[in-house]
Amino acid sequence: MKSYAILGTGALGGLYGGLLAKSGCEVHFLARSDFQHIRRSGLRVDSPLGDFHLPHPSVFDDPQDMPKVDVAVVAWKATCNDSLGEVLRAVCDQKSLVLVLQNGYDIERDAADVAGENQVLGGCCFLCSNKIGPGHIKHLDYGRIAFGEYSPSWRGRISPRMLEIAEDFQRAGIDMQPAEDLQSVRWRKLVWNVPFNGLSVVLRANTQQIMSDPSARMLAESLMIDICRASKQCGTEIERAHIDKMLIDTEKMVPYDSSMSLDYLAKRPMEVEAIFGNPWRAALSAGYRATYVETLYRQLLFLDAHNQSN
Repeated sequence: MKSYAILGTGALGGLYGGLLAKSGCEVHFLARSDFQHIRRSGLRVDSPLGDFHLPHPSVFDDPQDMPKVDVAVVAWKATCNDSLGEVLRAVCDQKSLVLVLQNGYDIERDAADVAGENQVLGGCCFLCSNKIGPGHIKHLDYGRIAFGEYSPSWRGRISPRMLEIAEDFQRAGIDMQPAEDLQSVRWRKLVWNVPFNGLSVVLRANTQQIMSDPSARMLAESLMIDICRASKQCGTEIERAHIDKMLIDTEKMVPYDSSMSLDYLAKRPMEVEAIFGNPWRAALSAGYRATYVETLYRQLLFLDAHNQSN
């Protein structure tokens, strides 16, 4: 088993890191706002996989105090990446890998600038999970991770180190699936993330409300089609069946307030550039103007700026 640093002990990092620690892996958590609570009371996870409590997790509020690890898992929001360089230099040595589990497109670039692209992997989490209190994670549904190598030199292959990481996660009860093409994984996740994160803020609606309203559902589908066209222009073709599956899965999902919606309501910065700006610019550079995505992107820029100023 490898050793892990979980950078961000929120809805994602708290769940996956907690499961890894529960399974016997060496796991060190970086926490900020609830560091004192976790050190005093531990980490609690409520999950369909089974509720559990880690009474004495290895938790830190200063990355300089953390040991070097085999894998640093970036589990915080992309809006926190300004401090990524400092943290990775603290917990990584030359052999360490960085696994970026963030939403968006080409968000591995920040980690690659520090660790080198050959040391970076990226993954998308198909997960409904919320942090509902200090050191308290509520996992609602799903949980699969699809991940791959970031370096273009590995495209089309599954590396031995991916299999080793997947084995640790799977032993912990996490559905961790190696993928040959990280870019395809990212675009396929955007087919869901763009409409349901963005519309949840603009329409002030959860997934069930969006799917049950004919106009909102049609708008979500139009955004999905736009993302698929952008993806194709950038070299990744996504079949229509993927859209249909995402719509069906969202209909079956428990009513879910997206992470972007929760950030907006809490007046925290939203991941607008990572989820909307990056793929829109990539498509534009490849010759396709994703107008549905652009409209939502610019609305969210406005809302984010005004939300932060008030």
